[in-house]
Amino acid sequence: MICFLAKHFVKDYDQVGDFKVRQRYGVISGITGIFLNVLLCAAKLSVGVISSSISIIGDAVNNLSDAASSVVTLVGFKLAGQEADEEHPFGHGRFEYISGLIVSLLIVVTGVELVQSSFHKIIHPEKTLFNVFTAAVLIFSIIIKAFMFSSNLRASKKINSATLRSTAMDSISDVLTTSIVLICSFINYYKQLNLDGYAGLLVAVLIIKTGIDSAKDTINPLLGEPPDKGFLEDIKAIALSSKDVMGVHDIIVHNYGPSRIFMSLHVEVPSNLDIVTVHDSIDDIENILRKKYHCTAVIHVDPIVTNDEMTEKIKKKVNHFLSELGEELTFHDLRFSHARENNPKLSFDVIVPYKYDIPDEEIVSFLENHLKPLIPGVEIEIEIDKG
Repeated sequence: MICFLAKHFVKDYDQVGDFKVRQRYGVISGITGIFLNVLLCAAKLSVGVISSSISIIGDAVNNLSDAASSVVTLVGFKLAGQEADEEHPFGHGRFEYISGLIVSLLIVVTGVELVQSSFHKIIHPEKTLFNVFTAAVLIFSIIIKAFMFSSNLRASKKINSATLRSTAMDSISDVLTTSIVLICSFINYYKQLNLDGYAGLLVAVLIIKTGIDSAKDTINPLLGEPPDKGFLEDIKAIALSSKDVMGVHDIIVHNYGPSRIFMSLHVEVPSNLDIVTVHDSIDDIENILRKKYHCTAVIHVDPIVTNDEMTEKIKKKVNHFLSELGEELTFHDLRFSHARENNPKLSFDVIVPYKYDIPDEEIVSFLENHLKPLIPGVEIEIEIDKG
């Protein structure tokens, strides 16, 4: 439904990298969610009060919290769509993550409150009523929530939104919880077995789990999570597509919200190329990245000496020594300056996995102790890169 409405009411609806287009998808989701959740809440609250069912009333309150979550989603997308300003030079895109986190917290709070009410109903059980109208309302709710799940999930994939994904997961959780309420109501009616309090407790646990899972999807990008490996490989492929680039490393991606990406990377180029040629090649790569990912890319150039016998010999030695420490270790950006006969300098970076068994200091010490005897008087500079 969200994608359908966007197709008819959002200009350039396929340009999901555009801030304003993303904002309109979020607005449509928010307005739709508010309307449907308020409708479901009113219907369930009515039958819940009439039937004295804590599980149905809890389900109604859950829908009310979903309506509040839709308001947060609506506001979050509105704020996230604002342009950059002096106080926020990287834009306001992370408001979308913050709104998703607030949605998740509201879900958890609703679940906790329902736990308290359910325990009270277990300790002090009351007779509940069940009829065709109650069943119809619950079945109608299941159908609507399944529809909302499908609609929000499809939209979240289209615009890559953690907030809409959280909303979708909340909807599928509601399908499950309302189904449990319906089944327990049937059991209570036909078997005279009052499971209302226990059903409410199970509904509460499922609601809390949904909130926690959704929170993880929004906290990670706020704290700073590593970019997708496929994304990194694509960046490398774009850079290496230039005939002047020999290697790519030290890719850093900063996410300031969906479609607001800033990245930097180092590229290795032959040292004998003139600076104008290199500059033109780097500009071309940056333009390709900007057009494809709607990002700002900054590229650092590392000149590499080619066809130097001593440099190639040192590379083989470094590779051999690293293999003795572990197959996971690699290096890049090796530069050997032997023009200064009395004080040659060797520098390179070693890529070490996070939480590696061997401390960084030991790796550096091992390499220095094995390389210094090979090159008398050499000054060695080794940087450790985590990755």
